[in-house]
Amino acid sequence: MKVKKIVIVGGGSAGWMTAATLIRKFPNHNISLIEPSDIKTVGVGESTLGGIRRWTRFIGLDEKDFFPATDASLKLSIKFTDFYKKDDGGFHYPFGKPLLDGPGTPSFNHWHFKKFFYPETTKEDFVRCLFPAAALFENNRFNLNYFKDFDNFNPGNDVAYHFDADKFGYWLKENYCKPKGVMHIEGKVVDIKTNEDGIDYLTLDNGNNITADLFVDCTGFKSLLLAGALEEPFDSMAEMLPNNRAWATRIPYRNKDKELEGFTNSTAIENGWCWNIPSWERLGAGYVYSDKFATPEEALEQFKNYLMSDKMVIPRTKEEIDSLEFRDIKFRVGIHNRTFVKNVVAIGLSAGFIEPLESNGLYTVHEFLFKLIDTLDRGNEISEFDRDMYNASTQVMFRGFAKFVALHYALSHRDDTEYWKAINRKHFADKADEMTSPYIDKSSSFYDMSIRYLDGWGHPIGNAGITYIATGMNVNMVNEQRAIQVQYEEPDLSILEKTNEYCRLWEERKAKWQRNAMNSPLLSEYLYHTFYKKDEDTNKEDMIQF
Repeated sequence: MKVKKIVIVGGGSAGWMTAATLIRKFPNHNISLIEPSDIKTVGVGESTLGGIRRWTRFIGLDEKDFFPATDASLKLSIKFTDFYKKDDGGFHYPFGKPLLDGPGTPSFNHWHFKKFFYPETTKEDFVRCLFPAAALFENNRFNLNYFKDFDNFNPGNDVAYHFDADKFGYWLKENYCKPKGVMHIEGKVVDIKTNEDGIDYLTLDNGNNITADLFVDCTGFKSLLLAGALEEPFDSMAEMLPNNRAWATRIPYRNKDKELEGFTNSTAIENGWCWNIPSWERLGAGYVYSDKFATPEEALEQFKNYLMSDKMVIPRTKEEIDSLEFRDIKFRVGIHNRTFVKNVVAIGLSAGFIEPLESNGLYTVHEFLFKLIDTLDRGNEISEFDRDMYNASTQVMFRGFAKFVALHYALSHRDDTEYWKAINRKHFADKADEMTSPYIDKSSSFYDMSIRYLDGWGHPIGNAGITYIATGMNVNMVNEQRAIQVQYEEPDLSILEKTNEYCRLWEERKAKWQRNAMNSPLLSEYLYHTFYKKDEDTNKEDMIQF
């Protein structure tokens, strides 16, 4: 199959990110995007992962251009509150690499020895010891780290975004895609004709027929082309991931300096969890839940109670809550058996969706797109083997991430509601031996958890996410047997003395990072002076300070 003409069906952030990626990589291709003119959007905010900056750099976007247009802010971490037990507090999963230098051979294990010898050590201490940026995001501060006050913190790589995804899609359309040659077609697909090669043509509501060498399905959960026209089966992951609905709203700031935090906060409550996503203009909030355990009406009441509780930085009053607009969103969890079938490839929700935990929505968009342009970059021709390789690689990535998200539930010991009791009783591994066999899906997070983390005692830095989640869920890879064994293997070295040496080093570092953080601007101040202050208000002193 030769590919020179590409038609994207569906706009939004997924559609226009697809258009931007394709026109950047293939500027001489004929690329069009079809979307209806009457699409309604939610605009409750979007939380991204670090890979988004790899994508924006590939596209060539300047943050100073799109930040003001998309209400963007900076994100350094994801916080998980009350996931282990009710009212247990929170722990962070920061971006970037931990600082693992000091006496002896560095590893995560040294902190776990600290926890073993000093059980009163809090789980929050793990990140505070190993990540200089913790002093920033725990104090609502930001620093470009020009003078290495925060050691290995890299603000160019260890940061993602909060923004309004709908505004981001619109900005890409008007300021990137259309100026670079993407044809924007306003219309609604009313009929689809297929043949043995996939889709023959689309018919729009104005009567026009649209042909293409490749169609990209960005039609959301409808999956109009892949599921609708080509009838590709969908593999549900509802048994592994329990939630299927979400309430969402937008909340005006009461105190931006306090509420505009440098992280996404995910707080577990009765029948799921709530997100807080601080963009520049407002706080996006939502409640992800399972309708097997709560009706939409019950869930809305639980969500409102959360918004009025001390789990919020500033609890809202009932009057404030009653003035908000709420939207109930249904979603399916899983992925189509294949996302590239004949002359159709699905990107975004039309391909698959893992529930919103771990901010994976746009992550699958840009990661699938990177794999797509690699597949197309072989002389503009595609064979069935190319499709098979694309499908295999995206399936492995998606399913591995889904299992990682499932671990946030699997490791929980909450039992305060029927929802959490059901999760405690759930068999999360979908094969009887998946959690123990080294020969089954080595990319699986269950494999990582049992073999590399619990049995193998250690975790590669490149796959460190499980370490933060498990540590926050009260899993310690050091126990008495391991301490005895390590001491036996290194008889001339006192593990306790070595641990105490690290403890002294960490206390010195934490004190230094805390001092430097308090001398750094608030995140809201940094954003204002860098992106949002009007040009006429900017002076040289501002530019030097921030």
